[in-house]
Amino acid sequence: MRAAQAHLAPNKNEGSESMRERAGCVNQFQASLRAHVGKVALAAALTVLLQVTPVRASDAQTFAEVDRIFADYALDSHIPGLVYGIVADGRLVYVRGLGVQDLESNRPVSANTLFRIASMTKAFTALTVLTLRDSGKLQLDALAETYIPELRGWRYPTKDSSRIRVRDLLNHTAGFVTDDPWGDRQTPMPEAEFSRLLREGVPFARTPATAMEYSNLGFALLGRVITNVSGHPYAQTISRSLLQPLGMESSGFVADAAPRELRALGYRWEDDAWRLEPTLAHGAFGAMGGLQTNAIDYAKWVAYLLSAWPPRDAADSGPAKRGTVRELAQGSNFPRLRARPGHTGTDACRQAATYGMGMWVAVDCDLGFTLSHSGGYPGYGSHVLLLPDRGVALFAFANRTYAGPIGAVWDAAIVLHNMGFLKDRSTAVSDELGSAYRAVGTIYRQGDVEAAADQLAMNFLLDRDAAGWGRDLASLRKQVGDCDTAAAVTATSALSGEFSWRCAHGRVTGTLLLAPTRPPRIQSIKLERKTP
Repeated sequence: MRAAQAHLAPNKNEGSESMRERAGCVNQFQASLRAHVGKVALAAALTVLLQVTPVRASDAQTFAEVDRIFADYALDSHIPGLVYGIVADGRLVYVRGLGVQDLESNRPVSANTLFRIASMTKAFTALTVLTLRDSGKLQLDALAETYIPELRGWRYPTKDSSRIRVRDLLNHTAGFVTDDPWGDRQTPMPEAEFSRLLREGVPFARTPATAMEYSNLGFALLGRVITNVSGHPYAQTISRSLLQPLGMESSGFVADAAPRELRALGYRWEDDAWRLEPTLAHGAFGAMGGLQTNAIDYAKWVAYLLSAWPPRDAADSGPAKRGTVRELAQGSNFPRLRARPGHTGTDACRQAATYGMGMWVAVDCDLGFTLSHSGGYPGYGSHVLLLPDRGVALFAFANRTYAGPIGAVWDAAIVLHNMGFLKDRSTAVSDELGSAYRAVGTIYRQGDVEAAADQLAMNFLLDRDAAGWGRDLASLRKQVGDCDTAAAVTATSALSGEFSWRCAHGRVTGTLLLAPTRPPRIQSIKLERKTP
């Protein structure tokens, strides 16, 4: 009891009101566990809180709402234990454990508790393939059989079928059938047995490169590619190329090699009772979902992925190049519309989504550009959501079969959005854009585009002549009067921007687009009065 209470001690930056809210959340979860989990000790039922960085008083209410979401999820989904975290600007700013690691010892979940993260392993596999490509050891558009000889005798579904490329395996476009949950149970398959399966060939659900269909088998094949190309076993290669360089010292693929007191054992909820799932050993299908990690280690991985955005000139220290990490977001040409996961998705606009390389890529009307992936496994469920343009990510691990905290993670992200926690990373205004924007101000003040003739691209006066521009500017000025043209421009790229001016009788909004020339010149200006 004392250890759990110590983690709940007030932070010096946290007000008493927010602490009362947090205590209320803890008490609510504690009461729920008393009612629904009779055998779990009270000490284990308490929330274990680890603040890796101090929680600001302004964020305390936001995190209290996040706590409520996950506490409700744990209760409603019969979760023995889970941990969730928020990474922002390269740091684990919030992490919390609920419930217990196992039902025998009733050890409370902490940020150091190890969980199998299932298919969230796929991003590690994909990035390793990309780094092997960078080192010249493989090509994404090469046939997969180049690196896996057992595939050379395969019979394809049609005579005009494209043969499977490495890229098809990364994008789930190889034509294999969706193999959840069959693929999960293949994790321990010995390599020799996997080789026999491949030599015999597998049936196809569809012709390769014609549609996206999720396949664990496809990523198991990528594990074999990594082994054959690197000259070392898959797990060893992942450890050397990613886990060790990132300081993920507690992470690995042999689950029961970790100390028992640090492991979250996996359970299934069946016939109104928890049943212990067997621990799956590492084998040929480990590349699709076998990694075991904890919140502290995984936060390092997430922070590393987020550090690839935005592109910049700073030193690129790896373990993979930033540009290579960003390739995880490059999907196949098979987009789909989907509802946003979670309770908030009911009323939200639909997302345009595609599968990249080990990550789902989607554009959300509130959250913007997102990368995400779930993990479902015997005894475990997990989800991660990255918001690269905000420098923020959320993740959650649970120890119940196919627990699927996807809805809770996305609902928590919307809470962060609504409470103002998420901030857009602004694009720097380039010298060329700044110069062009000042020219736009000159044009408006003088009512003449030729006042900045040296800044105009060759198309500008062909699209509308100077006399026409003069009439347009005079009309706008008559409506709104003088404007504060010194207001900042917001860069939408190095060669485009948008702005808003406050004027004597209203506001003017505008956009500016430069041409792809050296030096860049103005190809388009749009100015209009902002209406209520």
